[in-house]
Amino acid sequence: MRLFSWDKPKIKKQNKGDGFSGWIKCDRCAELTHASELETNLHCCPKCDHHYRMTLEQRLNLIADTGSFAELFTHVKSHDILNFTDTKPYPERIEEAQEKTGRDEAITVGTVKIHGKAACLGIMNFQFMGGSMGTALGEKLTLLIEYSLHTRLPLVVVSASGGARMQESTLSLMQMAKTSAALAQLSRARIPYISVLTNPTSGGVTASFASLGDIILAEPDALICFAGPRVIEQTIGQKLPEGAQRSEFLLQHGMIDCIVKRHALKEKLAQLLQHLQSN
Repeated sequence: MRLFSWDKPKIKKQNKGDGFSGWIKCDRCAELTHASELETNLHCCPKCDHHYRMTLEQRLNLIADTGSFAELFTHVKSHDILNFTDTKPYPERIEEAQEKTGRDEAITVGTVKIHGKAACLGIMNFQFMGGSMGTALGEKLTLLIEYSLHTRLPLVVVSASGGARMQESTLSLMQMAKTSAALAQLSRARIPYISVLTNPTSGGVTASFASLGDIILAEPDALICFAGPRVIEQTIGQKLPEGAQRSEFLLQHGMIDCIVKRHALKEKLAQLLQHLQSN
């Protein structure tokens, strides 16, 4: 006969869903911050000011006056010209990226007002296949540059990219020359172009339109390079200097003009637009 009839309840396993508790460990200082606090702080660590990556929508909300953005050239889409397949067919990768981001391509372009200053704006979307540059991205950006040339509105492009899209091979590399040639026309017409580099900006994007701004801004500690540090180290057999390819290093060596923290970016852009347009 049992002394006690009460059975100790078993520990119930909690349903964690996708496993996300709402707390995020900072990549730099390792401190924990709740996602809601990060969102309030423009996705910057409140302890060390580490700048996390942002989605396209978050960057648009950061820069644009409320309700002022009007998207252009939505008809331009990616196409599988080469019938390319790696571990997946290229059209399947495009479809997955579109479902993930709710966007058709790795760049969104249009007209905008920034503290009341009208401009043409292009924002790259790193969540869309690593912000890779293919023919559709090059076409949309070139059309935006031509629109800027026609309307004489200044151009602002926010870059976030892993480089040229390998699924489009040489056709993606052609976009470097295409966008650069269009920007040369803009320069001859003396229409201002401000380039904003975020983490990461690399490959063919760095080697073309991202580095051709009349003024080049960058977020703090952003990786800005052509080839990544591991590729370089494996090629030359030497380690790069500490902090090489980060925005602070590039500022010291004259590759960019200014490092701007995210909280101050909109105000800085408005000031530059005011100054450039008045001259």
